[in-house]
Amino acid sequence: MVNVAYRKLNKDSSLTSNLAIISGASAGIGAKTATLFTDQGYRCINLSRRPCPDERVENWLTDFSDPQAVASTAQGLAHELSQQASRVCLVHNAALMLKDRCDSTADADLHRVLQVNVAAINTLNGALLPHLSSGSSVLYIGSTLAEKAVAGAFSYVVSKHAQTGMMRATCQDLMGRGVHTAMICPGFTDTEMLRAHLGHDPTIVEAISSQNSFGRLVNPTEIADMIWWAHQSPVINGAILHGNLGQIEH
Repeated sequence: MVNVAYRKLNKDSSLTSNLAIISGASAGIGAKTATLFTDQGYRCINLSRRPCPDERVENWLTDFSDPQAVASTAQGLAHELSQQASRVCLVHNAALMLKDRCDSTADADLHRVLQVNVAAINTLNGALLPHLSSGSSVLYIGSTLAEKAVAGAFSYVVSKHAQTGMMRATCQDLMGRGVHTAMICPGFTDTEMLRAHLGHDPTIVEAISSQNSFGRLVNPTEIADMIWWAHQSPVINGAILHGNLGQIEH
């Protein structure tokens, strides 16, 4: 399905000096991050199929599994950024996670995950990075699985490892621009996506909650705080930051 970018505009839709563009801000980490940036005075744009629950956030409804929809959104955002210099925090948060294995994943399923988790990021970067002013940031929301793997999440692991490479390459390619990048890697975080992946089984949720030193899931607001800090901290350019409460390694 081809989806055209749609905006739910605030009363004043003019581009302010501070702008956060967050993919997947309709729920979980993305929604909490959008609220935090809005609270800090940023104009905030959510890129996802569903609106952000925070009514102050603008919604450019976009299906990341549709390359034409992503390209349309990217083109519209690039036009806005070209009109006025702005300090931007671009947060690549949208993700698709399937239950699959290396020996049975269909090509079509792998392509679908890579479109949402990798190719869509490339489309946005290609359109937006040329317009980012000094002081902007490009933040990738990875996962513990960006540097390790578990069974039963093949395509997601592949895509998150790819994002690690994208972040590091972004750091190198933007040298001298005054734009920094980083990857924030949440551990098991209490989000809709995680609970759906676990089949909403409270026994499994309890089991994985015990796999860190605090015996609980990470709160999405804790990751939002990390994203805000990372945006403010160019010293971490090119870094991978883990937010997992200290996972027990096996």
